[in-house]
Amino acid sequence: MLSASVHNGGSTGPETAPTITKESLKEHLVDPRVGMFIECEAKGNPSPVFSWRRNGRFYNVPRDSWVSMRRWSGTLDLGFGTARRPEEYEAEYQCFATNDYGSAVSNKIQLKVSKSPLWPKEVLEPVAVNVGFPLVLACNPPGLPPPQIFWMNSSMMPIPQDRRVSMGVNGDLYFSHVTVNDSLTDYSCNARFLATQTIQQKSPYTLKVLTTRMVAETVPRFLTPVGTSSSKVVLRGQELILECIAAGFPAPVIRWLRNGDDVPPRKVKLGNFNKTLRITRTTDDDTAEYTCIATNRMGIIRHVINVQVKVAPYWVEKPTNLIVAPDENGRLVCRANGTPKPTVQWLVNGEPIEVARPNPSRQVSGDSLIFRSVQVGSSAVYQCNASNDYGYVLANAFVNIVEAAPRMLGPRNQLVKVIQNNRTFLSCPFFGAPVPDLRWFRDGIALTGAQYRINQNGTLEIRRARTDDQGYYTCVANSRMGRAENHVRLEVKEPTRITRPPQHLTASRGSLAKFDCRPKYDVTLSITVTWLKDNKPASLGWRLRKEDDHLSIPGVHRGDEGKYTCIIKTELDEVSASARLTVIDRPDAPTDLELSDPTERSVRLTWVPGDDNHSPILEFLVQYEEDRWASGRWQNLSSYPGNLNSVILQLKPFINYQFRAIAINAIGWSRPSRPSQRYQTSGAPPDAIPANIRGVGYRRTNMEISWQALKDTERNGPYLRYIVWWKRRDSREEWKNATTYWLRYYIYDTDTFTPYEIKVQAMNDFGLGPESPVIIGYSGEDWPLAAPTNVRVSHTESTKATVHWTPVPQSSIMGELKEYKVYYWRDSSLLPWLGVRRDRKNRGFYAISERPWGVVTGLTPYSNYKMYMVVANNRYEGPPSTTIEFQTQEGVPGPPRSLRIQQRHLDTLYLDWDRPAEPNGILTGYTLKYQAVNGTRGGTGRLQVVTFPINVTSYSMRRPDRYTRFKFTLAALTQLGAGEEHSEESPHYTNEAYSREQVDIATQGWFIGVMCAVALLVLILLIVCFIKRSRGGKYPVREKKDLALDEVDEKDEDGSFDYRSLERINRVSTLPYPKRDEDGRQTRASQGQASQDGMVKRQDSDDSLVDYGDGGDREFNEDGSFIGQYTGKKDRDDADCNESLDATTPINAIYSLA
Repeated sequence: MLSASVHNGGSTGPETAPTITKESLKEHLVDPRVGMFIECEAKGNPSPVFSWRRNGRFYNVPRDSWVSMRRWSGTLDLGFGTARRPEEYEAEYQCFATNDYGSAVSNKIQLKVSKSPLWPKEVLEPVAVNVGFPLVLACNPPGLPPPQIFWMNSSMMPIPQDRRVSMGVNGDLYFSHVTVNDSLTDYSCNARFLATQTIQQKSPYTLKVLTTRMVAETVPRFLTPVGTSSSKVVLRGQELILECIAAGFPAPVIRWLRNGDDVPPRKVKLGNFNKTLRITRTTDDDTAEYTCIATNRMGIIRHVINVQVKVAPYWVEKPTNLIVAPDENGRLVCRANGTPKPTVQWLVNGEPIEVARPNPSRQVSGDSLIFRSVQVGSSAVYQCNASNDYGYVLANAFVNIVEAAPRMLGPRNQLVKVIQNNRTFLSCPFFGAPVPDLRWFRDGIALTGAQYRINQNGTLEIRRARTDDQGYYTCVANSRMGRAENHVRLEVKEPTRITRPPQHLTASRGSLAKFDCRPKYDVTLSITVTWLKDNKPASLGWRLRKEDDHLSIPGVHRGDEGKYTCIIKTELDEVSASARLTVIDRPDAPTDLELSDPTERSVRLTWVPGDDNHSPILEFLVQYEEDRWASGRWQNLSSYPGNLNSVILQLKPFINYQFRAIAINAIGWSRPSRPSQRYQTSGAPPDAIPANIRGVGYRRTNMEISWQALKDTERNGPYLRYIVWWKRRDSREEWKNATTYWLRYYIYDTDTFTPYEIKVQAMNDFGLGPESPVIIGYSGEDWPLAAPTNVRVSHTESTKATVHWTPVPQSSIMGELKEYKVYYWRDSSLLPWLGVRRDRKNRGFYAISERPWGVVTGLTPYSNYKMYMVVANNRYEGPPSTTIEFQTQEGVPGPPRSLRIQQRHLDTLYLDWDRPAEPNGILTGYTLKYQAVNGTRGGTGRLQVVTFPINVTSYSMRRPDRYTRFKFTLAALTQLGAGEEHSEESPHYTNEAYSREQVDIATQGWFIGVMCAVALLVLILLIVCFIKRSRGGKYPVREKKDLALDEVDEKDEDGSFDYRSLERINRVSTLPYPKRDEDGRQTRASQGQASQDGMVKRQDSDDSLVDYGDGGDREFNEDGSFIGQYTGKKDRDDADCNESLDATTPINAIYSLA
C-alpha cells in the first residue's frame, strides 16, 4: 500500500510501537479564513510513518497538490482557491501511524467547514394579518456554528418581548396574537457570530395589522411543537431544552408538568415567560414525560413530550499495552458501556481482525482478546472499537513479544517520604521477558505477612505506615535471564491536621467575617496555606486578608458569599476544611412587571420576585408615578404580603399611572423595579368632599368661607372648581351659591356674629361631586359691651384665691364667649420693709354657669393684691370691671439667700447666713440640721438639729477630727412651719491644712519673738541714720569744700562762685589715696571750724550740698566723680531717712539732743 509519510528522524531508547499523541476532535469544524488543517501526531521507535484514509478509502496525500503533510507529524494542511472550494474537503478522515511493530489508528474525524455568515439577498413581501391572529416571523440564520439571535427595529432598539411576543429557540419571532400596536415596518432579525465577532442583519419585515370591529377571543393552540405529543432524545450530560409556544387571545399562560407532577425547581429552569424548559446537565433520571399546558379563559390544551436520555459509549476497562515473552500467555480486555449497549470490534494494525492475517495464538472471547503460547515476530498494535447509535470510542494497545534480562526502570536509591498511618506504596518498576519474579527485603529479611503486599507491577504496599517502618528496603527481580535489584529509603512523617477549622458564618452586609484555620503539622516539613472561594483561588488583597491562622473579610457584601476552603499543603499531604459564608442583604428588585385585567378603576399588577438574599421577603410596596400633577415623583400606593406577586390595584380616575414594586425584608428595602408600562384611567366627577370647611368673620360685617383643597389625585378630571352654598340659619331664605377656583369665598354686609349654614361642593368638566355636610359659620365679632360685675374674692390661702363674678348678658359679648379673664398684680408685701415688683399677670376662665367662679394660683404669700376682670370673645376684650383688693395668708418662707461655712481653726467650723429673699410671713427663727458624711467610720452620722431665734444668723461648732465632713441644711421658720431648705457641705481637709498653717504661724511664740527683734533692730537703724544725717554725713563734704576754698579763693569780686574751682576740688578728691601728713594737718585745722559749722552754719552747708546734688546741671562736672562722692551719698542718706520720718517724730528730739 502506497502512503504519504514523514519520519521523525532517528531516535534512541527501547523500540516501541506507535502511539497517537495528538489528534483533532471527532467533530472538527474549520474556518477557511483562519486556515484549514487536520491534526495527527504520534510517537514510537522507530519513528512512525503516517498515512490517511478519506471516507474509508486510502487517501494519497502526495498526489493532491492542494494538500500537504507537516514535517515530523501527520498533520494535514488543506489549501483552497478558485479551483478548490473549502466545502470539497468535507469528509471523514482517519490517521494511521505505522512502524516495524504495527499501526496505531486515530479516531474518525468528521471535517465540517464553517459557512459564510451572510443572509442571501431577498425581498420580503409585507406581512398582513388580522388583529387577534397569531403570527410567526422566520429568521433562518445562516452559518455554522449557529449564531446568537436577537430581534431589533431600525433604531437598534430590542423588540419588547412578553407573554404574548417572544423569540423561539430557533430564532423565529412568535406572536400569540397581534395587536394594532404591532404594525411596524422594521422587524429585523440580527445574528451575532461569536467566532468572527460580527453581526449580520436579515432584511426587515413589514407587518400590517388589519383591524376589525370586534376581536374574537380564541382557544389556545400550539405554534411549536405541533400536535398533542412528540419525542426528544438527548445524550446524558448534554443540555436539554424543551420549548412550547402557543397562540390564542388572550395570550395563554404556559405551565409544565413532569410525569404528572410539578417540575423540580432546583434542577429545571423555566425561561422565556415559562415557554422554555431547560436542564443544564441531563442524567438518566431525566427520562420522563414532560407535559406543556397552555391556558387562557377560553380553554386549555396540552402537549406531551417523551424525553429519552441516551448514553454514548464510554470505557469501563480500556485495553492497555501488553508485553509477553515467547511461549507465554496474555489477555487484552475491552469493556465499554452505554445506552444502548455498545458493540465491540477488534482490529489489528487498523484492519478488522476478521480480515487480518490469521494467527493461531490469538482468540476473541467476548470483550477479551486472549493470547496463548505467543511467538517472536507476532508483535502488533490492536484496536478496540466500541460503538452504538450515538457514538463510539477507540483505543490502541501494543502487544510486544520480546525476550530480555531483568532490569530496573526507576531511579536508584530513591528516598520516599510518607505520612504516618497512610497506605504506602514503594515502587520498583522493572522489565524483563519472561516476567521476572520480584521480591522485597528489609535488613536482609524477606517481607511477608498481612502488613505487606507485593503487587504485580512490583510495587510494595504497606497497608499502614508506622514510625517503626522507617528504614531501607531492597527489591530484587529474578528470571532465567538474570537478576536486578534497587534500594528505597522510607521516612514516616506526622500527618497534617487542622485543629481549628473554619465555621459556617451568616453575616449582615457591611460587617466583618472571619474564618479560622489553625494547622498542626510535622516540623520537618514546610507548609503552604491557600484559600479558595467557590473552588477557585481567592483574590487576596486589601479586602480579603490572609493572617497567620485566619482569613478576614471586612465590609462583606453579596459578592463575598460562597464556600471558602482552607487548604494546608505539605510536600506529602494536603488537608482542607470548608465553610460557607452567607450574606444577609436587602432583597433583589422585582422584575417583569406586567399589567392585565384593566377596568375603569383597577388593574392587575404581576411581577417576578427577586432573590430574598437569605432573609424572607416580608412585604411588597407598590408605588406609582403620574405625569399630570407630580411628574417624576414616586408615591406609595399600597403594600402587600411577601407571598403575593399578583395584586389588584385600586386606582383613581383621570390619572396616567406608572407602577413599580419594592421588596422589603428584615434588612431593608430593595432597589425599585423597572417601571411598568403606563395605564391611563378615564375621567369622572369628583368623589371627594372638601375638608375642613369653616365660616369665620374677620370684620363685623363679613364672613370668610374656607376649605381644604382636594388632592391632585382626587380631581378626577380637568378644570376643578368649587360651588359654595350659604344661607342664614333658622331663616326661610333660599340657598345662595357662588362658583370659585379659589379655596375661600367672602360674604359681605352681614350682621354681627350671625350664624350661617354653609356647604361646599367640588365639580369638574365631568360633573358635580357630592355635597359636603352642612356646617355652621359665624360672621365677624365686635367689642364686648359690658364688664363682669360683683367681682369678689371669697377664699384666700397663701398661694391661691377663689374668684366669683356675675356674668355679662350673652348679647353684650358681641361674639362667641372665649373666656372671662382676670388681671392681677402684687401691690405690696404685708412686711413694711420688703419691696415688691408690680408685674401684672392674667388668668382666663371659661364658665357659662349662672354663678361662675375660678381659682387663681401662683400667688405670693403674705401680700396685698389687686384685681379686675374682663370678658373676651375670639377677637376682642370688653371693658374692665371694678378693681378689687385682697390679701394672701402667711406661708412658709423661701430658702435663706446664702449659707457660708468657714474654717477658722483646725477644730472649729463657723457658719453664717442671710435671711430669705421671700419671708412669706413673719419669721420666727431658723432651724439648722447637720450630720457627718464620709467620716472616719465611712458612714453617715447621726442627724443633729439646732434651732435659733430670728436675731441669730451665725453658729460655731467643734469638729471631732480634721477628716470629718459635715452636711448642713438651714431653713427659716414662720408660724406655719419650716420653709425651703438651703444645703451646703464643709470643705475638704486639703483646704483646711492650708488655713491651719496660716493661723498657726501667727500664734507661735518663736514667730512673735523674731518679729519683735526685727522691729527693735529697725528702730535702732532709723536712730543711727538720723544721727548720721545730722553730723557725720556732712564731714567729708565740708572738709573737701573748706580745703578747696582755703588754698585757692577763686570767688569773683562780686561774690560769685567760680565753677572752675570745683574742677580742681574734684581732681584733688579723686586721687587714689590722700597724703597722710597733709590730710592730718587739714583735719586738725578744720575740727574746730567743723563743729561750729555743724551747729551754726548747718543751713549754709545744706544749701551748698543741695546745689551740688539736686541741681541737675551736669555740664560743669567733666568726669562725674563729684556727683558720685557727694550727691550720690546725700541722695542715699536722704532716701533712707527722710522718706520714713517726719519733723515731729521722736527721732527729731534725739537729733536735737545729739
